[in-house]
Amino acid sequence: MKTILTLLFLFLPIFAIAQDDLLGELESEVTDDNAVDAAFKGLKVVNFESTKLAHKKDFYFIVSHRFGTVKNGFDDLFGLDDAVTQLKFIYGVNEWLNVGFARSSLQKTYGGHIKYRLLQQKNEGSPVTVVGYNLITINTALDEDLYTNFEFSDRVTYTNQILVSRKVSKNLSLLLAPTYIHENLATRSFMVLPNDETLAFDEENDQFAVGVGGRLKLTTRWSINADYGIHLNRNDNSNFKNPLSIGVDLETGGHVFQMHFTNAQPMFDDGFIVRGAGDWSDGDFYFGFNLSRVF
Repeated sequence: MKTILTLLFLFLPIFAIAQDDLLGELESEVTDDNAVDAAFKGLKVVNFESTKLAHKKDFYFIVSHRFGTVKNGFDDLFGLDDAVTQLKFIYGVNEWLNVGFARSSLQKTYGGHIKYRLLQQKNEGSPVTVVGYNLITINTALDEDLYTNFEFSDRVTYTNQILVSRKVSKNLSLLLAPTYIHENLATRSFMVLPNDETLAFDEENDQFAVGVGGRLKLTTRWSINADYGIHLNRNDNSNFKNPLSIGVDLETGGHVFQMHFTNAQPMFDDGFIVRGAGDWSDGDFYFGFNLSRVF
């Protein structure tokens, strides 16, 4: 069954490209059917998905970039030498369904997702917007020789989220994102003892988290965005941290440019939720950006 789902996600077709003016779409606040729109202007808050969807026949090309940690200073030019990139394509099948495909240079990971609106916030109706999000990732960089009885399915991870947002006011929007992640090959942490013995600690295959985020609009084109992921059953001996990200969005006529700092370099959801390695208190975080262009 998992093999069938993997193939379904990876080969969802993208057939058409339609030209549109993004700024006109972004600035529409309320539609004719009393639905509250534009809680978020970008498809992501920072790392977490927002409840915004690409409109029907819109085709998005998104470049996401994360430099290495700034902690090392000029040794690697504040992370410039250790940058990773993700390229993503998203297509609006209709007004409530998106499909997407992406590839990240970090661990040479591929991902396919679907995102679909279940409920729309309305002035006289639902107080929130609810969106479903399902992602499959395949880590092609795993070395089979390091594992016994290694199978292709060990490269696969499944992420499922329910995204709940509310546009509280004209300038403030909030997000809640309950998350379930299943790793076929669980993330492993290591501890080195004083006698140089190394202990390994595996996460559970099934992991649970809650993401929280928000957007504060400053001007017509600028906003401050932030999100935080709370891993609910992380191993007590884990080497990894909860992801905290903060940045700004700049909206122009053809794209949304998001600039931010985060303590998680991975850009797929399972990566930044489970394997965020930086520690803000130690000055160990990353600068990054997301650049969206719609056709």
